[in-house]
Amino acid sequence: MTSSSRWTGILLAAGRGRRFDASGKQDKLLQVLADGKSVAQHSALNLLAAMTHVVAVLRPDNLELANQLQAMGIECLICHDADAGMANSLKHALRATADSSGWLIALADMPVVKPSTLIKLFDTLQAEAGIVAPVYQGRRGNPVGFAHEYLLHLLDLQGDVGARSLLQSHPVTQVEVNDPGIHQDIDTPDALFSYQHPAGKANA
Repeated sequence: MTSSSRWTGILLAAGRGRRFDASGKQDKLLQVLADGKSVAQHSALNLLAAMTHVVAVLRPDNLELANQLQAMGIECLICHDADAGMANSLKHALRATADSSGWLIALADMPVVKPSTLIKLFDTLQAEAGIVAPVYQGRRGNPVGFAHEYLLHLLDLQGDVGARSLLQSHPVTQVEVNDPGIHQDIDTPDALFSYQHPAGKANA
C-alpha cells in the first residue's frame, strides 16, 4: 500500500546502445540534436512536461549524462548492475520510489515523443487505469505507465525486455495518440541523422 500521493516519472538511461556504436565510444544519449540539446535532454524535457517528480537511472560511468540531467532538476539513480538488463535499471528506480502512487516509464533514446502524449498518458493513469500504453495507427509504443498495484509484478521482471511482459499478460488501457514518436528511437547513426536534420518536422 502506498503512503504517498506522489507519482514518479522514470527515465531509463542506463543502456549501452551497442547498435548505435558497438565499440561503446559514442553514447547515443549524449548525441546533440538540431537545437543543441542532447537526445537524453529532449526525452527528459518531454517527461518533465507531464510529471513534477522525475528520476533517471544511469550507469556509474556516465558522469556527463548525470551532470546534464541533474542540471535540469532530475534526480539521478546509479544502477551498478544495469548491464545485466533493462529490468535491473527499472527495478532500481522502482525500489527507490516505492512509495509512489504509480510510474510513467520513458526511454531516454526516444526524444520525439510529444509532451502532449505524456500528459495524456499520465492523466489516464491518474484517473482510472492500472496500466496505460499509447497507440498510434493501431500499434502500441512507449512510454508506458503503471499504478502502484503492479509494483510487485514489476519487481519480478528479469532480463532486457523491460515491462513488455506485463503488457502482454494484464489488462492495458490503450490511449490513442497522434504521435509517431511513440515508435521512434535512436538506435543507429542513420536514425540520429534523421533527427539532426528534421526537414521542418515539429515536435508539438
